[in-house]
Amino acid sequence: MIWTVYLSGEIHTDWREQIQAGAEAAGLPVEFTAPVTDHEASDAAGDVLGKPDVAFWRDHQSSKVNGIRTKTMLEQCDLAVIRFGDKYKQWNAAFDAGYCAALDKPYITLHGEDIVHPLKEVDAAAMAWAQTPEQVVEVLKYVTTAR
Repeated sequence: MIWTVYLSGEIHTDWREQIQAGAEAAGLPVEFTAPVTDHEASDAAGDVLGKPDVAFWRDHQSSKVNGIRTKTMLEQCDLAVIRFGDKYKQWNAAFDAGYCAALDKPYITLHGEDIVHPLKEVDAAAMAWAQTPEQVVEVLKYVTTAR
């Protein structure tokens, strides 16, 4: 079985690449999907439909277009990894975690110990909490190969 793993959350560090490289090096039977990680492209996703004059409506329109990808990929994945970074608030990641919980889709949170308290509800629904990409790879190794 090839597992589909959706990598959600923070876009300002290379955590996705670290997990993908670790999984590849371990020969894990996984494929990865992710949201659009180019911030400007994501913000402009709905502009093709006409750029509204009010920022709220531009964000609303683009979030709906982005939501087509996010909703589809979350529904189709076997497991999600949801990363919360330390520099920005990732409200979209919290939303993705809630969506996973509503779908009864297993997810792993990835974040530092310093934000355990504000993420207590998100972590409570997670199947695992990792602090490093390497830990995520080890969990993926176990669940996909039983090693």
